[in-house]
Amino acid sequence: MIREANAADAARLAEIYNHYVLHSIVTFEEEPVPASEMAARLDEIRAASLPWLVVEDKGQVAGYAYASKWKGRCAYRFSAEVTVYLDPACGGRGLGSALYGKLFPALSERGMHAAMGGIALPNPASVALHEKFGMVKVAHFKEVGFKFGGWIDVGYWQRTL
Repeated sequence: MIREANAADAARLAEIYNHYVLHSIVTFEEEPVPASEMAARLDEIRAASLPWLVVEDKGQVAGYAYASKWKGRCAYRFSAEVTVYLDPACGGRGLGSALYGKLFPALSERGMHAAMGGIALPNPASVALHEKFGMVKVAHFKEVGFKFGGWIDVGYWQRTL
């Protein structure tokens, strides 16, 4: 089941996200995010009238996807950045595709025109997911992040909606 996220999901969202904070390069945050901060982030997305979706598996949130403002300047108001995170135990089951399958239409319904996704590289699974939804690589920034003692490249994928 896919539905809009709500404040009651904040602790579970933080739990999923914090796995990636602590054990991967896919986010450049280095300290775990408390549930209160995740709730504030959810409020910010909702205040911008953008979607934050969760997928449930056996009654528990197994992952989420959302869109955030691409940039703060007014002319960017029809562009959004997309992201998806899954409970690591739930990967490879099509949940990321299910989330993006709902997220992109929700963006179109809200009048968005362009969607971008930033991917810390290497990450073949994330690249495959974004390209499955018609996103094309448009940028590659070399060594722009530093985490776990190493430099990390970031690529950007984009599609119009």
